Amino acid sequence: MQKKLQSIYKLLLDRYGPQGWWPAETPFEIVVGAILTQSVAWSNVEKAITSLKEAGLIDLHELDRAAVEQIASLIHSTIYYNEKAKKLKNLLHFLKQRYYGELSRLFCLPVPELRAELLSIKGVGEETADSIILYAAGKPSFVIDAYTRRIFFRLGMAHEKEKYTKLRSLFMNNLEQGTSLYNEYHALLVRHGKEHCCPIPVCAGCPLGSLCDFQTDD
Repeated sequence: MQKKLQSIYKLLLDRYGPQGWWPAETPFEIVVGAILTQSVAWSNVEKAITSLKEAGLIDLHELDRAAVEQIASLIHSTIYYNEKAKKLKNLLHFLKQRYYGELSRLFCLPVPELRAELLSIKGVGEETADSIILYAAGKPSFVIDAYTRRIFFRLGMAHEKEKYTKLRSLFMNNLEQGTSLYNEYHALLVRHGKEHCCPIPVCAGCPLGSLCDFQTDD
């Protein structure tokens, strides 16, 4: 399994090159983006982030002072914007109550404790928590998303409805633990999921074609 995961990584890296993900100026911006990107295309998240920046709200304390209705109106480009505004407020309340409103205090925790704390916040699921840990806190916690599920199902390495924890363990237990590797691997899977391993697969020229159960000659 270790060799197969390493082979997949190399094939993707050779094809696409380093991805430089996550695009953000601060850890807090990554945290906000991780919540906003739930069930929505990144292009729409970028519009929302831009609106928040123009309003001076990509700041933990300024966003905390803003009304839910104002936040919702600024992130209107994302689906479920009213719920996401509430999720952001839940996160801010949690940080203020438990960590004096400072991300750095939260991010000092070891990964298992940090993950448990994030998952205790209403509206923060496993994918969002792992995204925050990996990209904002800079700690090794592999992110599983829809692209990863689809790719590894088609590669015959996971069930179509594999549990999040089990699929995450596939990577955590078989790769050398490291933030840079997890970051790049996940970003490459997202790129591959957009370009080749789409809901209707584009098999022509697929760098993983030789390993894939779904490979066609079309």
